[in-house]
Amino acid sequence: MGNPEGLRALEEQRLGPVLRRREQVQPGTTDQRLLDTEGDSEWVHTDPWRVMRIQSEFVEGFGALAELPSAISVFGSARTVAGSPEYEAGVTIGKALVEAGFAVITGGGPGSMEAANKGAREARGISVGLGIELPFEQGLNPHVDIGVNFRYFFVRKTMFVKYAQGFVVLPGGLGTLDELFEALTLVQTRKVTRFPIVLFGTEYWSGLVDWLRNTVVAQGKASERDLLLFHITDDVEEAVAMVTKETGH
Repeated sequence: MGNPEGLRALEEQRLGPVLRRREQVQPGTTDQRLLDTEGDSEWVHTDPWRVMRIQSEFVEGFGALAELPSAISVFGSARTVAGSPEYEAGVTIGKALVEAGFAVITGGGPGSMEAANKGAREARGISVGLGIELPFEQGLNPHVDIGVNFRYFFVRKTMFVKYAQGFVVLPGGLGTLDELFEALTLVQTRKVTRFPIVLFGTEYWSGLVDWLRNTVVAQGKASERDLLLFHITDDVEEAVAMVTKETGH
């Protein structure tokens, strides 16, 4: 080949859909790196390899949950103490959702999540736990019948939304707030077909609702109709009725 072609090869490199130019050109080819037996194992920690792990988590999650009947995701604190009023409310909600014909999906951990799974199992329903890899996580609670553990929060969140017809949100901390606002954002932006979001515990959630109304909406950061995206109640029957009515279940 002539020199112009040789210069072009050095200045521009195409690796599948990726284009590299000038100093970003890499030596060798993708096949060469694949078939080369020499080198260290750092490649298993690179971003392209992580994509395969992410893909595998989606495949495993979809495969495990694809045949679930109508389900409700129940969120709440992992720190809720067993036997407390909040814990017992979670048990009652889990039972009531099963009796209304739903499977129950939680984060699979202790506290409120365990309570909802326990209620679902005691009512002989389908009790699902979607766990997450954390340095302090205790693993899936013993009341989970179908469990999937995830490395990545965003994959886990997809499963919560994809396989649920609604959310019931018990008192919780930052993780619960994250899941709540993710759901609200998806509904508000119409990224998902609208589904019911019920906040259980008026005393716990009223301060947040007041802040949304008196600060966020008042300053024009959200609209008044956004406050209609969720319901708040202290009554288990009302909570179940809300998700049942809006899902047409």
